[in-house]
Amino acid sequence: MLTGSSRWDCSLRNRPLIGVIGAAECDEALTRLARAMGRGIAELGAVLICGGMGGVMKAVCQGVTEAGGLTVGILPGSDRNQANEFVDLPIATGMGEARNLVIIRTADVLVAIGGSYGTLSEIGFALKMGKRVIGIRTWDIEGIEKVTTVEEALKLLKTKGG
Repeated sequence: MLTGSSRWDCSLRNRPLIGVIGAAECDEALTRLARAMGRGIAELGAVLICGGMGGVMKAVCQGVTEAGGLTVGILPGSDRNQANEFVDLPIATGMGEARNLVIIRTADVLVAIGGSYGTLSEIGFALKMGKRVIGIRTWDIEGIEKVTTVEEALKLLKTKGG
């Protein structure tokens, strides 16, 4: 948005970017967990970075939206309309699964919720790049800060920062 001085308002520029990675398909329990994580991310004033599709990605976006936050979806395809309905800013990369690296590079910190091999690769790249990864009901890998609840994850984000 332009201000009176014709400069861009960059108030979003310094907000924490929290990436959430996880299962493209998930059960109701994981959906509730991801949605609660999304609400917490919004309440922290952070911007959500995710893959913008279904499963954990959709649930976390829904939670962020419900709490008045901002969501960014880094999409695998070339059509931004493929994003779930809770993505505010869809970025169509046309990169397929390679877009996972964009998610990892963009986020200041990552929260892994559930997940299969795609999530495993994202965790691996994140740890290799020195990114902080907090895990809830996900892979048991050295380097992940394992927690069992959203509240614990949010406490880590608040006390240690992104």
